[in-house]
Amino acid sequence: MEKEKVGRFPFPLKGRIPNFRGAEEAARRVTELEIYRQAQTVKVNPDSPQLPLRTRVLKDGKTLLVPTPRLKAGFIQVRRESVPDGEERRATSLSHIRKYGKEISLDQLPSIDLIVIGAVVLNRDGRRLGKGEGYADREYAILRELGNEAVPVVSTIHSTQLLEEEIPIQSFDLTVDWIATEKEIFPTRSPHPKPRGIDWNRVTRKEREEMPVLKEIERMIRFNK
Repeated sequence: MEKEKVGRFPFPLKGRIPNFRGAEEAARRVTELEIYRQAQTVKVNPDSPQLPLRTRVLKDGKTLLVPTPRLKAGFIQVRRESVPDGEERRATSLSHIRKYGKEISLDQLPSIDLIVIGAVVLNRDGRRLGKGEGYADREYAILRELGNEAVPVVSTIHSTQLLEEEIPIQSFDLTVDWIATEKEIFPTRSPHPKPRGIDWNRVTRKEREEMPVLKEIERMIRFNK
């Protein structure tokens, strides 16, 4: 991306989900999908290249759900009626989102109809590499653990982020169903199953401390039993 000069602020591109020229076009392509048109609540990652799509979610009258950094405070919900016309982009930026939305507890989470995630690279069959911290994978697993139905997952990237090389995959990795770039949008028809919930055997003590939502989920599971 640096060689072809398709990246854009924030820099450096390394160590993050890279922003790219054409992110608005990729977002527009997603909005043409029937699964997007039918969705009422859309969860979108908080990274810069997905800002245009977060903005469109609100402009299209849908409810936006954004995970807080490292899931330390769970999720922020932004309803369309809470955002004045013309302020949709501002409302979905990380620096202002709390002014328009509110953090909600796990038992307040609405049913989610569509999930949008970023990526560092993707295979055309939906295999993905992110920043290496596993939060997108864990967020999906959390939603499934809480009873949300399996829903489509879309990713918006630059076409240079598509790889032909093999990407290794494990049982807890999240694959994507649709890939949108500045040039095209296509289904991956991924043969790899998505997580059905949290693999508690892989959750470390450190993760429990860094992600309080995990402790909350454990309490909810014990209470429901």
